[in-house]
Amino acid sequence: MPRRRVHDLDHLLDTAERLAAELGAGGVTVRGLTAAADVPNGTIYHAFGSLNTLLARAWLRAAEAFLRLQAELIDEARPGGAREAVVAAATAPAIFAERRPAAARMLFTVRREQLLGPELPETDADALHGLDARLVQILIRLAELLWDRRDRYAVEVITTCVVDLPTALFRRALTGPSADGAVFIDADHRRRLAAAVRAVLDLPPPAPPTRKG
Repeated sequence: MPRRRVHDLDHLLDTAERLAAELGAGGVTVRGLTAAADVPNGTIYHAFGSLNTLLARAWLRAAEAFLRLQAELIDEARPGGAREAVVAAATAPAIFAERRPAAARMLFTVRREQLLGPELPETDADALHGLDARLVQILIRLAELLWDRRDRYAVEVITTCVVDLPTALFRRALTGPSADGAVFIDADHRRRLAAAVRAVLDLPPPAPPTRKG
């Protein structure tokens, strides 16, 4: 049997990404995916073992790419100051959506918990859970840059800036209908996000409670 080419599997993951963004994870079927990707049904089972594992790998691939981009944007913005690094991290979803719209839409519309199940290989389940730790490290890094702190109160303020505000301001663009699959987050929404992040950062996080001896 000829060796399966890597780019064929990438094409399959790309197609799964697009269908999951359009239909949700529950709307993707083996028949629909293989027809859209123009591959035999057996490709899914030979390469991934199950449809759910394939979808988990597609979600994981997108999430890892997003976190890499976010870290790169932070590094690029750091010379401008810690606050600008937080703004850069917050605007990462808009930039990611420009570059990989289907991946961005999938991350916002498919919950990770939908992909976890008893048939999912342990390595993939661990990788999905491990994303939380990677995100927390980014949040801690930003809190340390700003306030030289890594306590829960400081990290919660960064979470508001980097997770909560972008989700609120960009969700409509990332989850709404799209004729061609593109995602458009206009400059006004990005400016308002940056202004909101800077306003939140104007107030320092509360001091951790002192421990009673």
